[in-house]
Amino acid sequence: MKLPSVSRRTLMLIGVGAVAAALFGYVVLRSGPLAPVAVRIAAVEARSISPALFGIGTVEARFSYKIGPTIAGRVAKINVDVGNRVRAGQVLAEMDPIDLDARIAALNAAIGRAEASIRTAEAQVEDASARRDFTLAQTKRYDELWKTRTVSEVAVETKRQDNQVADAALSAARSNLLAARQDVQRNRADREGLIKQRENLILFAPVDGVIAARKAELGTTIVAGQAVIEMIDPKNLWINARFDQVAATGLQQNLPASIALRSRAGKSVPGRVARVEVLADAVTEENLAKVEFDTLPEPLPPIGELAEVTVALPELPASPVIPNAAIQSLNGKPVVWRVEDGKIHVATVQFGSSDLNGAIQVTKGLKVGDQIVVYSASRLASTSRIRVTDNSTELLK
Repeated sequence: MKLPSVSRRTLMLIGVGAVAAALFGYVVLRSGPLAPVAVRIAAVEARSISPALFGIGTVEARFSYKIGPTIAGRVAKINVDVGNRVRAGQVLAEMDPIDLDARIAALNAAIGRAEASIRTAEAQVEDASARRDFTLAQTKRYDELWKTRTVSEVAVETKRQDNQVADAALSAARSNLLAARQDVQRNRADREGLIKQRENLILFAPVDGVIAARKAELGTTIVAGQAVIEMIDPKNLWINARFDQVAATGLQQNLPASIALRSRAGKSVPGRVARVEVLADAVTEENLAKVEFDTLPEPLPPIGELAEVTVALPELPASPVIPNAAIQSLNGKPVVWRVEDGKIHVATVQFGSSDLNGAIQVTKGLKVGDQIVVYSASRLASTSRIRVTDNSTELLK
């Protein structure tokens, strides 16, 4: 019996709808929101890691010298320029002495006059001493004559008074001699002070080094203590490095380090932590350390150049380790998705140290051999279905 045409069209529509629904369901389940999430998994390994600290720093001179006069003056001559290598004792610059030479000459004349006064005072002492000796002898002789009443008492008293006057004259002469000698000492001390000031107007290099900066030019007036020349010792360069306080645990003196200078990308030189600073930077929340080169690079890097510093910490004992890419966030907390029987489960874990290669220790929450999700094509939830794959293209979809 032939079916009515209307019923045939209805069956055809039902068939087409069923096929479309099947296709839609297939698409939804395979590539839609209900499709399994493509993931890559890995096993928790038991191995040791070598943690390291990474920091940024600048090249600095360990010893720098700011050279200037000890008194105010005017720059008269500068003999060096930035970049010049100098030897210890080399004259770098000179200050205008103004009236120092004239004052030194005046003191030389004053010293000559004081020395002449010493000779005069010495002669006066000799003369007064001779007079005192004579009057003392006369006094003794008259005292003997008075005993025999050969001379009058008035004559004896006169000789005694003459002796007292001679004693006073000798004391005055000795005081004048002492004052003259003190004048010479004072003038000589003043002259030595001026000579020292005159010598300090000539600026010498304290050590072998390189001129880093000229802080003044000819004719510039400099106050006491202000630098005219700044120089460094190029044989002693180090890195002033900064490390985030969160990751600076274990930073200590003598740890090996690797230094990568900004101007020499791809190349690093070995170094060592020379000193860990007692004071940290409270504003940037960083710990400071000085890292010195094992061997200075050639040519020498400029002062202030940026450098990347990697400090190697002691190797840790073997323990459960996972790649830090496996750590995800759930409700604001770090978690790891553990795979068991094809399903994912949230694992709340505690972490230990990590290295710069992306490995991190797990102290609690996982054991060796557990399968965990390392990468996923989309964000995971506890209800997500997964599909394990090693195809990077699928993970990036």
